[in-house]
Amino acid sequence: AGVFAIRDFNELVLTYAKFFGSFLVGISTLWFILVLVGYLFLKSSMNILLKRIVSPIIIAFSTTSSEAVFPKLTEELERFGVKDKIVSFMLPLGYSFNLDGSMMYMTFASIFIAQAYGIDLDLGTQFTMLLVLMLTSKGIAGVPRASLVVVAATCGMFNIPIEGIALILPIDHFCDMFR
Repeated sequence: AGVFAIRDFNELVLTYAKFFGSFLVGISTLWFILVLVGYLFLKSSMNILLKRIVSPIIIAFSTTSSEAVFPKLTEELERFGVKDKIVSFMLPLGYSFNLDGSMMYMTFASIFIAQAYGIDLDLGTQFTMLLVLMLTSKGIAGVPRASLVVVAATCGMFNIPIEGIALILPIDHFCDMFR
C-alpha cells in the first residue's frame, strides 16, 4: 500500500510495462536460442517438430501450466520419431530440472521488488541471487504461482521486504503464461 500511495498511477503502469517488456525480451531471447540450437541439430526437421508441438505450446500458454500438456507432448514427440525410452526419461527430467523461464522470472521479480522499495543491490548480490534462484528453480512445482513461494524466500534471504510479492501479483499471471 505504501508503494501505491506514493506513486502516480501512470508511473505504476509504466513501471509494470517496463518489467513485463524486459521479461518478454529475456524470455524471447531464450526461446530464440533454444529454437536456433534445435535447427543446428535437426536442420529442416525442426520445422516439422515445431508444427507438431504448436498445439501443446498453445495449451501450456493458455493454462499457464506445462504439466497440462505432458501427455500430448509425449504423444507428439513419439509421432515425430523420438524413441519411447528417450521421451519417457528426458521429458520428466526436463520438467523437473530445466525451468529456465521460471528462474528468469524469479530473478526479474526479486530485482523488481527490490527496486520498488529503493533497495540497491550491488552486482555481486545480483549474481548471488541469480545463483540461488538457479538452484531453487530446479525443484519448483510445475503449477501456476509456485514461483511466488521461491521469490518470497529469496526476498527474505536478501533482506528485501517479503510483502513486496503483492507488487508482482497484478502481472504474475501474464508472466506465468510466457515462462
